[in-house]
Amino acid sequence: MRVQLCVPAIVFPVVVQLAISIASCVNPERVAADEAHDFFEKKIRPVLVEHCYACHSKDGKQIEGGLRLDSREAMRRGGETGPAVLPRKVENSLLISAIKYESLEMPPKEKLSDEIIQDFEKWILLGAPDPREETTAEVEEVKSAIDYEKGRQFWSFQRPILPQLPPHGLSNWTRNRIDHFVASELEKQQLAPSARAENSVLLRRLSFDLTGLPPSREQLTKWETYPQESLVDDVAEELLASTTFGEHWARLWLDLMRYADDQAHIVGNDKSLFFPNSHLYRNWVIDALNRDMPYDRFVQLQLAADILTPQDLDDDVALGFVGLGPKYYRRNSPEVQAEEWEDRVDVLSRGLLGLTVACARCHDHKYDPIGTADYYALAGVFASTEMFNRPFDEKLETNEKGHAKDPVNALHIIRDIGPQDLAIMVRGDVNRRGQVVPRGFLTVLSKDQRTDFRDGSGRLELAREITSPDNPLTARVFVNRVWARLIGQPLVATPSNFGNLGERPTHPQLLDDLAVGFMSHGWSLKWLCSEIVSSATYQQQCSAQVDSTDPQNRWLSHMNRKRLSIEQWRDALLMASGKLLPYDQKTPRIDPSDPNSSHRTIYSEASRLKLNPLLSLFDYPDPNTHSDARSQTISAAQKLFMMNSPFMVQNAQTIAQRLQSTTATIRETIDDLYVALLSRKATQDETLVAIEYLNSDGSNFDEYVHAVMMSNEVLLLD
Repeated sequence: MRVQLCVPAIVFPVVVQLAISIASCVNPERVAADEAHDFFEKKIRPVLVEHCYACHSKDGKQIEGGLRLDSREAMRRGGETGPAVLPRKVENSLLISAIKYESLEMPPKEKLSDEIIQDFEKWILLGAPDPREETTAEVEEVKSAIDYEKGRQFWSFQRPILPQLPPHGLSNWTRNRIDHFVASELEKQQLAPSARAENSVLLRRLSFDLTGLPPSREQLTKWETYPQESLVDDVAEELLASTTFGEHWARLWLDLMRYADDQAHIVGNDKSLFFPNSHLYRNWVIDALNRDMPYDRFVQLQLAADILTPQDLDDDVALGFVGLGPKYYRRNSPEVQAEEWEDRVDVLSRGLLGLTVACARCHDHKYDPIGTADYYALAGVFASTEMFNRPFDEKLETNEKGHAKDPVNALHIIRDIGPQDLAIMVRGDVNRRGQVVPRGFLTVLSKDQRTDFRDGSGRLELAREITSPDNPLTARVFVNRVWARLIGQPLVATPSNFGNLGERPTHPQLLDDLAVGFMSHGWSLKWLCSEIVSSATYQQQCSAQVDSTDPQNRWLSHMNRKRLSIEQWRDALLMASGKLLPYDQKTPRIDPSDPNSSHRTIYSEASRLKLNPLLSLFDYPDPNTHSDARSQTISAAQKLFMMNSPFMVQNAQTIAQRLQSTTATIRETIDDLYVALLSRKATQDETLVAIEYLNSDGSNFDEYVHAVMMSNEVLLLD
């Protein structure tokens, strides 16, 4: 009688195979298991004992990364970065990538031989047979007392619904839906709206708000002929179509995602962690906004372009959202990895969702329904990716993992490295392990239980959850940021915190109305800007007087006076001098304090290591962290810069020479100066002061230009 046996696909010596085939009285599965265990004992265990146990065993001095390799269960359970071994999945087993020096470099002193690495790969293909038993689990159970159902009752976790227009008695004042909500609140507070601003004021306001630049003389002349009823709408349409729109509005996004060209630390001259081609991402953002890319698509590409549009490699530059994040030295250290994951979770959650999820890294959030498990569910997505310097050309030299050896020749993005579910780090300690949490979304934003991610790292699933119309936060958070830029103050005074410790919205129905409208109009930023500037609320006069009943102008009875950002102010001076260069997608990095540099300020080098002194002086945000608003300081150093810097002196001379090169009279030249810097003609008193100051031959005209450049009116937007 011939017995056919079904055994695992193991290459045994012929004699062994024959012996198994004829020994019908012997259990074939037992023989196969014995052979596999024998392979482990001879080839695998000795290597683990010699090279790994000192740092990764129960009896070691310290369990590095929370990973033990001295038992079967501990090895498969893994450490902070997930399971070390996945049976029959060589590519996804972190132990293999570590001993190959593809992710971690283990053992750190010397790489194992190719023969030993091949033994480990064969062992995993066999199913990672391991006779060792677990002695102690050493997993601390982390429990949560959060009532998520109750948490979902909070205002910001309720999906926005299009509200009905409220009743009020100011129907003659309103221009669009926005004004009805503002008018209703004004009546409740016994306040009245301000009159419409003058056309010259509105034109300057519109131009700076939509493009970051003042209107040119030619634009002002053309717009003077527009009927007042359609002036704002027509001008806004023209400005929104300009490429200067994207150059201005990209700054909002770059502040949120902490855009930078380098790192906060450097060892010697080692710039291997820097981003020499970060400007490609910056220029992608500018172009995307100019094309009015839907905001949901804009977000999805930045999290998962390589998965969403794998056929279009040009989209991959969008992955700089994560790929340009901070990198720390000793990146193989579990402590350092944990810090990098926290940065990613923090920027994502505060920037897109308006939630401080990173507060839950060590314990359940103290105020919001965000559990520690939620934090590690999100962190697992980023633990399943790596920052990748993808070579521009396949012929370029790369290292073992495919990174370009010289970052100058690479695109700075991210890629998946195999799914890794993280264990909770109890109290944030990488050496104290709680239960493993599947990659997933926030429980409070999921329908019932937390939505788990199963497709690779989960980046695409995460992107779709964030941009889902059912997500109550994403549209609200972005609308609030845009409103703040245009109106001068947000509806929610804490733009990156819509949680319990954040401020409540002054006009909740207006916020929801704009959020729903934003989504229903294709997540269009240009639609949103047009809707806001078309409102009577936006077109009100500014008021220098403080109303005692509403000193902060919470109820919007007048327009808020705004201070120009460093980008708007510097660009306006370059435009007045006639030197400002037009939009160019290939613009590299510049030094904004260089008097010979004529590119817009958005193209400035953004250094985490040493921020440009001019940018720092005028409240440019720290590129090391997410920034939801610009601080506004007034210092003597700012005025000293305006008085003495080569940038100011040279631009004053250039403006003076340009204006004096015409055949205009002195009065006309003074008017031209005021139009160039303030978008209006000089008053009679200003003209008389200028004439009295100037020499008869106009030889000191540049000094007068310099004085006007330093005036507060140049810095302020009414």
